[in-house]
Amino acid sequence: MTLMSLASCSGNNSGNDAAANKGEAAAQNADEAAKALKWWQSTIACEVYPKSYLDTKGEGTGTLAGITKKLDYLAELGVGAIWLTPVCKSPNKDGGYDVADYYDIDPRFGTMADMEELIAEAAQRDIRIVMDLVMNHSSNENEWFKDSEANPEGEHGDWYIWQDAKKDKDGKRVPPTNWRGIFGGSAWTWSEKRGQYYLHTFADFQPDMNWECEALRKELFKMAKFWLDKGVGGFRIDAIPYIKKPAFVDAEPDGEADGLSGIHAATVNTDGILDYLNEFKNEVMAGTDAFTVGEANGVKPEELPQWVGENGVFDMVFEFAHVLVPQGGNEIWYKDSTWKLTELKKAFAASQKNTENSWYPVYLENHDQPRSVNSFTPDCEDKVAAGKMLGTILLTMRGTPFVYQGEELGFANAAMASIDDYDDANARNQYDLAIGAGKTPEEALAAVQKCSRDNARTPMQWDTTENAGFTTGKPWLPVHDDYKTVNAEVEEADENSVLNYYRKLSKLRSENPVLLAGDYTTLLEDSEEIFAFQRACGEDKAVTLTNFTGEEVTYDASLVKGMKAVISSVDDPEEGKLRPWEGVVYVSE
Repeated sequence: MTLMSLASCSGNNSGNDAAANKGEAAAQNADEAAKALKWWQSTIACEVYPKSYLDTKGEGTGTLAGITKKLDYLAELGVGAIWLTPVCKSPNKDGGYDVADYYDIDPRFGTMADMEELIAEAAQRDIRIVMDLVMNHSSNENEWFKDSEANPEGEHGDWYIWQDAKKDKDGKRVPPTNWRGIFGGSAWTWSEKRGQYYLHTFADFQPDMNWECEALRKELFKMAKFWLDKGVGGFRIDAIPYIKKPAFVDAEPDGEADGLSGIHAATVNTDGILDYLNEFKNEVMAGTDAFTVGEANGVKPEELPQWVGENGVFDMVFEFAHVLVPQGGNEIWYKDSTWKLTELKKAFAASQKNTENSWYPVYLENHDQPRSVNSFTPDCEDKVAAGKMLGTILLTMRGTPFVYQGEELGFANAAMASIDDYDDANARNQYDLAIGAGKTPEEALAAVQKCSRDNARTPMQWDTTENAGFTTGKPWLPVHDDYKTVNAEVEEADENSVLNYYRKLSKLRSENPVLLAGDYTTLLEDSEEIFAFQRACGEDKAVTLTNFTGEEVTYDASLVKGMKAVISSVDDPEEGKLRPWEGVVYVSE
């Protein structure tokens, strides 16, 4: 892992005066800066949820061979890195984020030979495969955990977090702390076999590993090197801010009906975590050209310089400030989610500012988030227009764009009729929290329909045949009912589709160095209608303008004086004016 700094094109100020001056201050031009980028900085990444991508066995579940079959589709989108959500052997109770064997492929997806073929075929197309490392927790069916539970003094005895029970005033056994797991209920589960509680940040079948144990760390580092030797091009590292635990003491109850306190606030980003992550960087990533991107929920924008950059532990981190804006800044789904566009712009601006000397992964969707056309443009009935407008932001903002499967087709949320229809392990927990807070069943279900992770996990829609061409069997999760009109085959034939607009944006990004290497400045920062920003490096400039309303809006045309429109989501863009849900990019002449 080698980090680089765009010192001559860096800087991230807000305000139009700053935008006018920064390009003149930069000494390096965009061509030179773009040539200095690492491979993963100048490409587009695509997150693939293998279970929902393409089934080649007729069993209703996607396969690695299915991804290999669609590599040309991804290459045409300009993708140079494919992030796979977990494909290691797993009971698959939480989408593979409950790993039973870190050194083997889950039979649902295929074999190790299939994985090796995917890596090799991707490389033929200049695409690197990125593995998802789950190192905060494993499955309770992992042999490490089974041995830890059965043999406290054995090899794996301290590889997990075990604590003795406490007693309440009546002498009844109670958990060591009052922490609530992220998926609901106590974060502690009692083991009769061991006679102690084990900690789980997430579900009870996902016991947290004990990073205080040096032998565990060495094994995890060995595992990561195993996959690098297989030829993977990087790692997305799951739930990493939770690996360091504080003292096990009760926290102030957070007001929910269960009387508990969320584990996130108690354990996230605990002092000392960066020591472990620097060890991983030095032991595993040093000397490779592979990249790392950490999932950093709870890491604040102002803390990003400690996590990325010359002295950081990762090349990039996914932080959550912007995707939490449509949820009202919280992760309790039923709570008020009123938000303003200025909040979204401020979240992006803060992240850009705090990674101005490092690098930023730009995303609007992933496997844990609802679809962006619903989250960020809930009032837009024209999801094609919304998808294009949002894509304009995604593919022209500073950083490496991470497109989530189906986002390039304009996928929308899939509201299911009953809570029992949801596979998402967190859906029932959120439904119960809403009911406990006095919401009606209809209100609780509406919150789940809006925010459930299953919105992002419905099968990929390839054509108009049964099950959208995803499988010849029964799909593990129902296909969205719009698949007859929203699918890759139909959109490839439609010049005005979201897919073809994404392809044009990808080509534009690759051919304009300022969109690769230019710095970022927020424009029109007080507007609640327009999200706009400038990219600049030396004399080269680009301006992106997007209309987040269903009305025509105007802006000061001097922002794009001397520039030309190079792409727009609507025909015949006009300087100083944006039509409903329009996205447009101007570059300097």
